[in-house]
Amino acid sequence: METAALASSSTAEVEAGRRADADAAPPRMTTVSKHYFGGASSDRDHDLRVDIVENIEEDYGMFVWPCSVILAEYMWQQRSRFIGSKVVELGAGTSLPGLVAAKVGADVTLTDIAHNTEVLNNIRQVCRLNNVNCSVLGLTWGEWDEPIFDLHPDVILGADVLYDSAKFDDLFATVTFLLENSPGAVFITTYHNRSGHHLIEFSMVKWGLKCIKLLDGFSFLPSSKAASLQGNIQLVEIALAKQKPNCPSAD
Repeated sequence: METAALASSSTAEVEAGRRADADAAPPRMTTVSKHYFGGASSDRDHDLRVDIVENIEEDYGMFVWPCSVILAEYMWQQRSRFIGSKVVELGAGTSLPGLVAAKVGADVTLTDIAHNTEVLNNIRQVCRLNNVNCSVLGLTWGEWDEPIFDLHPDVILGADVLYDSAKFDDLFATVTFLLENSPGAVFITTYHNRSGHHLIEFSMVKWGLKCIKLLDGFSFLPSSKAASLQGNIQLVEIALAKQKPNCPSAD
């Protein structure tokens, strides 16, 4: 009986220690950022708001990058184009551009790396938070899992997906497949010019794509938003081509 009592006491002490460790663990750095569109794009003067759950301690897909802010603003300003359209966002992460598309009336599928369950779960959470009905799909660039064959987007979105030149082929292979699967579709992406635009042009040529619009990301961004962002950010629209792409300097 004494041995059993000691064992029971030891177990209780271990469990108490575990609870103490859990209580002492630092809280997760989770926050909800608010993003405003229209009007003065401020909390007191706006037409649309999107709330995003961010966690600055986690992977790249758990917080909002400047490229996402710029692409989301473009979606808002061009919203008449996207009403009723089918939109797929690649590497969606916190999904700001795709959520704007959904709120202006697009049928949206938000995707990110298939094995990154934390990011995918966060996407589902922000959809509920913003009361939008988006499909959420695990989609890894360059992999041909069954769900990709059911996607027929009118518009493909990608914010800061051109950050690693080693991933360009996988990304453009996926984009090309989706464009071929959806005649007339376009890929709209924003990127920091850190990778060198010539590498992107080379990849477009390789995959039979063309640039149909190229903009300085800050050229259409409200001053209230531009003041908080930095970098050389481009917005480009890409489509299928049968000839070498020729990017205009602006449109």
